[in-house]
Amino acid sequence: MPAPESRGPAGRAWEIRGNCINCDVARQLAPETVVEADARSVLARQPADAAEELALARAAVACPVRAIRRGPGHVPPAPFPMRLDREVYLCGHNSARTFGANAYLVRRPEGNLLVDTPRWTSAVAASYEELGGIAHILLTHRDHTAHAQRFAKHFGARVWIHEADQDAAPHADRVLRGREPVDVLPGVTARPVPGHTRGSVVYVVDERYCFTGDTLYWSRTAQDLEVFETVVWYSRPELMGSLLRLAEEARFTWVLPGHGDRCHRPAEELHERLVRLVARMRERPPQPLDIGAVEW
Repeated sequence: MPAPESRGPAGRAWEIRGNCINCDVARQLAPETVVEADARSVLARQPADAAEELALARAAVACPVRAIRRGPGHVPPAPFPMRLDREVYLCGHNSARTFGANAYLVRRPEGNLLVDTPRWTSAVAASYEELGGIAHILLTHRDHTAHAQRFAKHFGARVWIHEADQDAAPHADRVLRGREPVDVLPGVTARPVPGHTRGSVVYVVDERYCFTGDTLYWSRTAQDLEVFETVVWYSRPELMGSLLRLAEEARFTWVLPGHGDRCHRPAEELHERLVRLVARMRERPPQPLDIGAVEW
């Protein structure tokens, strides 16, 4: 924990208040200064330079419950969307209604994509207008649908979701069916992956980016690909089958999840890690449902 008198470069101390919900977003964005302790995020220390200050400012903007502050009444800048690679951006502005899930913006000549959604504000929408608007909203599963209708109405966007989770987004006008992969747009393939929920889907873009929702993530604890074993709402055996199909049928170099960390690795390495993940799941017993037991 930082000393009470510790100050960042701007002279005002950052703090993380007790309403943190332990969604992990701050630790993803500011790993040098934010750590987990007692099932919440805490400051390990104040930022030491401008880069760490910016990272913590990003964490403050992304935090779904506004737990991160610097000085009374301080409102940090809005350094989002944040470019991750080429024309793929992290949205930030995570929503408490999706337990702080990450969302992504993908710029494309034929129309931009929003994969899941950040929290709705007119300012967030305006930042996407500057990048060309939103043509399609790709929903990975029922847990991340909270703000889709609002963004769709504002931009006139098509909304995609699997039929098995459609009741969570009855406004969706593009419904995926069955378990076979579907090329929903040029270079964009929807791959149903039942497991976390019955209607979970991953979207593979340009055989480079795999947007995984809550199906798959990079675990900092394990330093490997992992699944949220204690938050499998539908079927663990189905999830293992889905992951094996994904390993056999798809290639990508980025894993971009809703929860958990992102990773960028060679496609063959990710393929091998995914196969080994399924093997590990077969060897370990099922876990009881417990969102508090997630290992980030």
